[in-house]
Amino acid sequence: MRTPLTPLQFVRRAVDVYADRVAVVDGAGRFTYAQFGQRCGQLAAALRTLGLAAGDRVAVLAPNTHRALEVYTAVPLAGCVVVPLNTRLREADYEYILRHSGTRLLLADPSFSEVAESVARRVEGLRVVRLDAEGSDALMAEVSGAAARAAWHRAEEVDEHAPITLNYTSGTTAHPKGVVLTHRNAALNVLNVVVHGRLHLEDAYLHVLPMFHVNGWGAVWAVSAVGARHVCLPKVDPPEVFRLVDREGVTVAFSAPTVLVMLLNDPAARGWKPRQSLRWYVGGAPPPAALIARAEGELGIEVVHVYGLTETGPWLTVCEWPREWDSLPLEERAARKARQGVGQLLCGEVAVVREDLSPVARDGREVGEIVVRGPTVMDGYYQDPEATAEAFRGGWFHTGDLAVVHPDGYLQIVDRKKDIIISGGENISSVEVEAILYQHPAVMEAAVVGVPDPKWGEVPKAFVVLRPGMQATADELVAFCRDRLAHFKAPKAVEFVSELPKTATGKIQKFLLRARSGA
Repeated sequence: MRTPLTPLQFVRRAVDVYADRVAVVDGAGRFTYAQFGQRCGQLAAALRTLGLAAGDRVAVLAPNTHRALEVYTAVPLAGCVVVPLNTRLREADYEYILRHSGTRLLLADPSFSEVAESVARRVEGLRVVRLDAEGSDALMAEVSGAAARAAWHRAEEVDEHAPITLNYTSGTTAHPKGVVLTHRNAALNVLNVVVHGRLHLEDAYLHVLPMFHVNGWGAVWAVSAVGARHVCLPKVDPPEVFRLVDREGVTVAFSAPTVLVMLLNDPAARGWKPRQSLRWYVGGAPPPAALIARAEGELGIEVVHVYGLTETGPWLTVCEWPREWDSLPLEERAARKARQGVGQLLCGEVAVVREDLSPVARDGREVGEIVVRGPTVMDGYYQDPEATAEAFRGGWFHTGDLAVVHPDGYLQIVDRKKDIIISGGENISSVEVEAILYQHPAVMEAAVVGVPDPKWGEVPKAFVVLRPGMQATADELVAFCRDRLAHFKAPKAVEFVSELPKTATGKIQKFLLRARSGA
């Protein structure tokens, strides 16, 4: 009577129950759930004809397209493990990941075929298949309908504790680590996304977040789980986002906070409001309260903050919103929405602890590290037992994020451990300083890092991108911060830049800013 807990069961149900409903929209292409299921089954069967066996790794290098979406279901149906590749890495990064993971097949969008072939020449035993009509579709066309249907029966045979994806974290000072997520991890994360993303049958989900980023936070399966519609977006282009929201009746999207910055500051945003209710979930970096206030006030969307890491599935906490908070002024509502919130339904235990793993006080002041133990936490780092043991010391997964707990139990991150600035023995939260800078009307984006100082050891320095057509001086921004913060927390220097270095998922790469400043 026991069947494995896997996202494949959710997708199979959607293919059966919602067969005639539109499942995927990609440009002019539209696919029903029956067609989507058929294509996934064909691709799964085609992969087996290439000699792939259970447990083999299959990488995907592609933007958000319908073929990329199919990979996340087809590869596990074939009994293999998906290795999503960040589309903004260097060839050397791809070579390392493909070697480290032991990937046998690379499925590449035509826009990345040249890079894929170049890397394959240096990785022994790696085959490349293009995701297009002449490549993957041609292989699928050779598969019989019976073989495609038979592929779906493998959903009954998977081991729920076996890997479904191998997601590589963004490398900073060292090689990226491979995070092993099992079928069970992924399935429970999907249920968290369904519950806390409030997904339902009539939703239309816009794939703003790259699918390669922890499997689109699980959206590659969660949207299908409720029979909702996937709307593909290969590139974040604000006018196209607004057009698709209107044309497809988009009701939900996920992204990093920086995408909201892009939308707010694009000329196409002037006077635009969605015709339907639109929930926009932000995560990947703490969103400044001022940014949330602007997005809700100017774009008329509902912003919801979620928090997690690749290693936690990824969804871990959500800023649950009691309706009694609706009556608060916009600025205060935004400040509360900027909190990381409370543990999600299926994440297990989330705590903020001291060094001895005892919980911090619920006073909104004592700082500790966020730790978690639960069923959505990764199986471990691939081929890295030392890093795995360090991450799980004391029986908890250590996130490296420092936070306080408010009296109502809501968590709020103050900084990453590595981003805390220690100036003259005082701890300065870069997140706190950035939140103040975002309140200045001329500031579009800001990042604060510690830089060397002969007297204080290190002091805060701000890198600022100004809003188009706006002006501000360094002295003005420093004074603005000093009026709103303890003076030692205010930036000692401000550097204006045209853009901030970011990962493909919108996280600001502070290590590059520190290196630029000699830190």
